[in-house]
Amino acid sequence: MARINLLPWREELRKQQQQEFLGAVLSVAGLTMFFMFMVHSHIEGSIDNQNSRNQYLNREITKLDKKIKEIKELEDKKARFIAKMDVIQQLQGSRPEIVHLFDEVATTIPEGVHINEFKQKGSLLTLDGAAQSNARVSVYMRNLENSPWLANPKLSVIETKGSANQGRVSKFNLSVKQEKQKKKNKNGGAS
Repeated sequence: MARINLLPWREELRKQQQQEFLGAVLSVAGLTMFFMFMVHSHIEGSIDNQNSRNQYLNREITKLDKKIKEIKELEDKKARFIAKMDVIQQLQGSRPEIVHLFDEVATTIPEGVHINEFKQKGSLLTLDGAAQSNARVSVYMRNLENSPWLANPKLSVIETKGSANQGRVSKFNLSVKQEKQKKKNKNGGAS
């Protein structure tokens, strides 16, 4: 029988299978690397996109913070302006009150009473004066109580000095509150 040597053919088949296996391994490794590169590129792109969005948001937040600061400054200016306007309105409203106050102090003083000192602290008035008698001080206090601009007179000190021959003088110190008049509406009622 003829002898056929199959070893080179088998060896060639093994080499071919090894080359095919090596090609498959290399192609799988290449595809794996390609997919990893694509995933890495996609993730890097997403990170870059998110970073740019974050930078945009930070810029916008900075702009809004500046606007909020400006708004707060404007609100502070507005509050100060309103406070000034309120003070001006109060002064405008109380401007005639001082005239009425001095008029009432002058018209309520009975004969024989003299005011030496007049102090005002807020709505409280302190009057120091002298009268010919204690009865005149009482009349003065009744006049103050009946005044529409003054109320609650309180006598804190009264001293009688002098002799019967020289004439007695009663020195007094009293306090009274200034009353604000209610504005009347067109129908005549208080508002």
